[in-house]
Amino acid sequence: MTPPATALRNYDAVELRRLDVAHHLPAQADYGEIRDLGGSRIITRAEGCQFWDIDGKAYFDGMAGLWCVGVGYGRKELADVAHEQMLELPYYNSFFKTATAPAVRLAAKIAGIAGGELQHVFFNSSGSEAVDTMFRMVRHYWAVQGQPYKNVFICRRNGYHGSTVAGASLGGMSAMHAIGSLPIPGIEHVIQPYAFNEGFGEDEEAFATRCAQEIEDRILQVGAYNVAAFVGEPIQGAGGVIIPPKGYWQKVEAICRKYDVLLVADEVICGFGRTGQWFGHNTYGFTPDIITTAKQLSSGYAPISATIASRAIVEVLREKGGDFVHGYTYSGHPMCCAVAERNLEIIEREDLVTRTREVTGPYLAKALQRLVGHELVGEVRSQGLLGAVEIVSEPGTNHRFGGKEGKAGPMVRDACISNGLMVRGIRDSVVMCPPLIVSTSEIDFMIDTIEKSLNQCLPALRAL
Repeated sequence: MTPPATALRNYDAVELRRLDVAHHLPAQADYGEIRDLGGSRIITRAEGCQFWDIDGKAYFDGMAGLWCVGVGYGRKELADVAHEQMLELPYYNSFFKTATAPAVRLAAKIAGIAGGELQHVFFNSSGSEAVDTMFRMVRHYWAVQGQPYKNVFICRRNGYHGSTVAGASLGGMSAMHAIGSLPIPGIEHVIQPYAFNEGFGEDEEAFATRCAQEIEDRILQVGAYNVAAFVGEPIQGAGGVIIPPKGYWQKVEAICRKYDVLLVADEVICGFGRTGQWFGHNTYGFTPDIITTAKQLSSGYAPISATIASRAIVEVLREKGGDFVHGYTYSGHPMCCAVAERNLEIIEREDLVTRTREVTGPYLAKALQRLVGHELVGEVRSQGLLGAVEIVSEPGTNHRFGGKEGKAGPMVRDACISNGLMVRGIRDSVVMCPPLIVSTSEIDFMIDTIEKSLNQCLPALRAL
């Protein structure tokens, strides 16, 4: 990794950590642990695929921030376009029958990329908000057609659809449901297509069929006349980079069409090139009615997300829907839209989607194979620039250390971070999602560091 340039500001590390504990509540954190640690890890600058903390320690960003910094850090032209837009029109809303030029241009840009029937775009500020917009849009779509009872959503256990009440309810993570007495009514959860855990040793086709069949069985159990939509991520990112078995999505789509259930692809992580196509549904060959997007839409340079709906849905809303009484103060924020449009232009100009599909994605898959055979590795998997390493206690099995998931992943993650690589530990998987601009040598650094960290953790894991 390259050495950091001169710091832009002379931060007082001690004071910032004191203020962090005294006043700042970080996302998805144990606040007692943050207090006991004396404050958060404070990040001060970044360039390319690297960032530095307040103590000057360098890290390779194997998570693209939070699955989002596709074009890498330090893109001056994104800062410039934000500056230009803020001088011209820093803000106006999309209420009162108004729009701004950046919002209109970005909607057209996204529609062109999505193609087909996905031609209408509603802007939000986060992936969670994009999911909430989808949730209300779907229920409204059925209600204005005289079917208000068709309001049940089927989702997957261990799926992730955000942190709002609706998003966390649609998601199938028990730890999130425990906070706030979730899920809300009208949401059903079925098996996730996680072969390593839930179909270990099973024939791929048989597992795909079993997972899809559970969706059909739940539709019949609830009553197809009550089911509004099936919602799923093409690849479950926050669930542990869970890659579905071949044919799964075609089976799911066929079931949705059979029972007149809308198919929603949550593309918040997979969208805008991450899987080696513009969208995950392109990679897996199915056609959703609605997609939710965020993250790489702006590469994290501005908070923006988009809910993209089909012509058929919007035509119903136009003819029968009346006011869609939904929206946010920052829907279509002009600066965010201008940054997102330029970000998409960079992805196109540098052909990062093709590069992910044909160069770096295959290279990551090949590099991960170097870990196969390690005594702690049960499986490696990847698609595009999403990857995961499963940690097991016995080679050739899916057995976990201590007889329970969740002990090994955080330990190996922490070792990776100490060794200068930011990754996530999700249960007993180490997952990665580097920027789309990642080089092959940087991929080698990632895999070498994971291997080094596995070796360092081996004695402690064996002692569990």
